[in-house]
This record gives sequence, structure tokens and C-alpha cells, in this order.
Amino acid sequence: MAGIYIHIPFCKQACHYCNFHFSTTQHLLPRMIAAIAKETELRKTYLTETVDTIYFGGGTPSILNSSDIGLLLSKCKQVFNVNPNAEITLEANPDDITEEKLIEWKQIGINRFSLGIQSFVDTELQWMNRSHNAQQAKDCIELIKKYFDNFSIDLIFGSQLLTNGQWQENINIALSFNPPHLSCYALTVEHKTTLGKKVEKNIVTDIDTEKQAQQFEILMQQLKDANYNHYEISNYAKAGFESKHNSSYWQGKHYLGLGPSAHSFNGLSRSWNISNNALYVAAIESNQSVLETETLTPTQQINEYIMISLRTSSGIDLNVVEERWSKEVCDKIVSLSASWITTNHLVLHNKKLQLTQLGKLFADGIASDLFL
Repeated sequence: MAGIYIHIPFCKQACHYCNFHFSTTQHLLPRMIAAIAKETELRKTYLTETVDTIYFGGGTPSILNSSDIGLLLSKCKQVFNVNPNAEITLEANPDDITEEKLIEWKQIGINRFSLGIQSFVDTELQWMNRSHNAQQAKDCIELIKKYFDNFSIDLIFGSQLLTNGQWQENINIALSFNPPHLSCYALTVEHKTTLGKKVEKNIVTDIDTEKQAQQFEILMQQLKDANYNHYEISNYAKAGFESKHNSSYWQGKHYLGLGPSAHSFNGLSRSWNISNNALYVAAIESNQSVLETETLTPTQQINEYIMISLRTSSGIDLNVVEERWSKEVCDKIVSLSASWITTNHLVLHNKKLQLTQLGKLFADGIASDLFL
């Protein structure tokens, strides 16, 4: 099983919290589509496995014409062995979704959507500088449900504006649409973003970590009560609707990233494309490399496995550690986990180390403590 990620680096406007690679000017868009199609050919030897997932991320892929998305999909299917039943996801913003587009997207092969809702509170959406309002968010979900069974709602919690009551209401509104999947992220203040600069200048207060923790606990309880599987720290799904693409990341499967700033992983090394639209396009057009590559040491491979597996409900499988590396490595991880088990942040059951509900509040710190 392998996946392909296609990065579309264009947005209508910049969200104040976002640090992903994108541009709000689209003059390079036609050349970018051609360059990504060409990069697909240039990277044809990277994946030998069957491709089971294709994911259009960004940026905002939903601003593309259906014909451009169709061209890139066709190119992937031409170059790689793509499973006829592959999960093909398109990230979309509510203000881009129309009935006509949904029909076109379905015809070209899109079968899953990741909807960038973020909030159902208009004042918060304006504060984030989102390009849609709450009513558009609700309307787009209703439209999606007419044509697609598989979609995810993205929400953000822990912002400076969001009260616990508003967060509970956001969750309730989302659940009223009976979504198969939700991705819920704690707001982070990233350096060089508009939000980051405002916090640095004391125009906006910094994140209240205690409130974020409260809202994470509210989220976990409400979605547990609604029978969603908390299968990864930020992701919740009804049975059978877990994201196959993102799950492949957390399971250490191989993936190819196409487009500027996109990352690739083949088990032994990680590579990433240059994060500059003009330089990326010019290099691809000239058949030049846009890649930087890091070969992972055995210790880095182990730590990578610890980091990604601990975030999932399956946890760290010590049988896998022993088979892939050694019993000594396995014993070392168990030793490092002892204090977290004692404080009920981790449980060890059937040779699997898993986060407890309490442990999920400290996932990153626990993972770093287990690193070799």
C-alpha cells in the first residue's frame, strides 16, 4: 500500500494562523498544473507498490478547475499502478462548493472530501480571516451529503476567542450533520504567520493552554458519547470511515509528495520539494531536481515509529519494534515508559503501549520521552 499527496499551493486569502506553503496570487497556476503533471513522470520510479490513496491538499485544491484536477488524476493513473478502488480525497473550502462542481468532481473520480469548516461562529471565522461564513459552512455540508457518503469536517479549538460553550455548540452542529469523520486540531501560534506576529507584538494574547486542554477533553467526551472512534490524536471516525491516506502516514507506509513543499517517504529516507512556486515551476520545466533528501539513521527510524504510532489508538506495537529492530530496543522503550505507566498516562497491554485519555493531553511530551 502506498499513497500520493499532491500539494496545490494557492489560496484566495491567507488565514491568520496558517503556516502551510501557499500563495494568494494565481498567475502561475497553469504552469504549476503542468509542472506537477511533469513531476509525476519524473518521479515514476519512486513507488513500486500499488497506490491505494491519492490526496489533494494545500493551499486550497478546491479553487482548481475540475479539468485540472482530472488531468493530475489521469497522470497518476497513467504513471503508477493505482487501485481502481483507491481513496481519492480533495480538501475543499465551503465557499468553493457548488452543486455543479460536486457533480464534476464525482465524475472525475473524487470520492472523499476534507472540508475546511474550522468553526460555525462567524466572529471567529472573521478573526481567522477565513473566506467563508457559518451559513456557507452548513450549506456546503448539506450539498456534499447529496452526492458523497465519505467526507470529513475540520474544526479548530482553543482559539483566543472560542469559549467552552461555543466549542460545545460547534461540536453539536457538526454532529447534527452525522459526518463519517471529523478532524479537530488545537490552534497553534506559528512563527511568521499573521497570528504569530500579533502575539509577538502583544496585539493578541497567547494561547491559553489550560482552556485548550479543557476543550480537548470536551471534544473527546462528546465524540465518545456519539460513538466515534478516536483513532488518532486529532481524528475521529465512524467504523469504516477512517482516513486511509492519513492512516498510511501513521502506519509508516510509503508515499510520494508532488508539488512545491510536498514531502515523500520510502521507509529509509525522507525528501521534500522546494517551498517556492516560481523556483519549483522553473526547475521542473528545465528537468532539474527540486528535492532535498535526508537518509534516516536506524535511531531516527525508531523514533519516527514511536512518534507516529503513539498518536494512534493502536499505539506502539512492541512486537513490531522487536521484529524490525531488536529486543534490546523493545526493552529500552518499555523502560522509558515506566514512569508514564505509573502515572496512568500510558498502558501496556498485549505488548502494545497506548495512551490513556489522560495521556492524550501530553502525547508529544510522552513521545519525546520515549525517543532513543
